[in-house]
Amino acid sequence: MLWLLLCCALWGLNQVSIKVVLPEVPSLVQLALRSVIAATLVLGWMRLRGQRWSLRQERASGCWWPGLLAGALFTLEFAMVFVGLQHTTAARSVVFINTSPFIVALLLALMLPAERLRPVQVSGLVLAFVAIAWAFGEGFGAAHEAGSRWWMGDALILGAAALWGLTTVVIRLSALKQAPAESILAYQLGVSAVLAPLAALLSGEAWPAQWSGLAIGSILYQGVVVSFASYLLWFWLLTRYPATQVQAFVFLSPVFGTVLAGLLLGETVTPRLIVALVGVGLGLSLLGRRQRP
Repeated sequence: MLWLLLCCALWGLNQVSIKVVLPEVPSLVQLALRSVIAATLVLGWMRLRGQRWSLRQERASGCWWPGLLAGALFTLEFAMVFVGLQHTTAARSVVFINTSPFIVALLLALMLPAERLRPVQVSGLVLAFVAIAWAFGEGFGAAHEAGSRWWMGDALILGAAALWGLTTVVIRLSALKQAPAESILAYQLGVSAVLAPLAALLSGEAWPAQWSGLAIGSILYQGVVVSFASYLLWFWLLTRYPATQVQAFVFLSPVFGTVLAGLLLGETVTPRLIVALVGVGLGLSLLGRRQRP
């Protein structure tokens, strides 16, 4: 289980690594570099493993258009995360982004009769959303770190969580469900490697004139460690352990992220945010309960 803890810690540190170099490397430039690095590594990994990819094969399997859609949603999701972090804290971001499983559960319940939620699962949804709404409300107060009003960044992060959930639903309800995990990741990162640089260019974000060791390390961490290595590790863990057991550890990601943001960035972890963190954790626990036979 140490590998599961490592994976959650790496994800928890992700928002911190983005936030810490925003004054030096603009948000969409970070996303573009991260995407290109990770996409190159994933495609290289697939080639090394002998996984062939062809447009004809992807179209025949029905993966092509859902894959492009998943990639576009993935790109927009992370663009909202990166831009949102300009206005809110990494600690708040890592809690709010983890509302995604609730979005997935709600969408699937509305679309598939078999995914109808039980009362205990509905209570988990309500608990999490009430806790998040209460934490979101404090963002309308006076300006906080860097003169930002948290609500702007919080809203973008919640939008990103919704897009993450929508991406998951697209994968679950399309031919991508039968595709290898590496192929799904390649679609997401490949599309992002094309769209993110275009977005950075069109936004007019300036390329850094000089690169500090921290900035280089952050980009490599995001591209190599998080977007490439940690996801491959996660997929490997899913083949070794029951999915329910692996998913139970997901809640540790916002816990790690909140603690690391406080320790490394000196961010304010408010009582309302702690309540939201606990609410999301309890909500995930209730959401994961299955009907007894």
